[in-house]
Amino acid sequence: MRRLKTSLGRAAASIPVIQVEEQRWTGDSMNFRIRALGQIASGQVDVADDHVKVQVMLPWLLQRFAEMAQATIRKRGQLLLTKDKGK
Repeated sequence: MRRLKTSLGRAAASIPVIQVEEQRWTGDSMNFRIRALGQIASGQVDVADDHVKVQVMLPWLLQRFAEMAQATIRKRGQLLLTKDKGK
């Protein structure tokens, strides 16, 4: 949870076309809204003991970039979840 709470802002900072507009945690769930290429995307992250589920609602224009983003999110997410395991 500690690493996930700061990861959205860091990920957006590394991709110049993304701006985090909202990030709100309630228990083990985070609702977020980001702006990319002038479009708004929203979603939710649910954290469990053994997995993390990410749901994103994309406007039609951003759906074209979804596969690239999904691969990046999976890779970074896996690194984030396995890094410093046990802390």
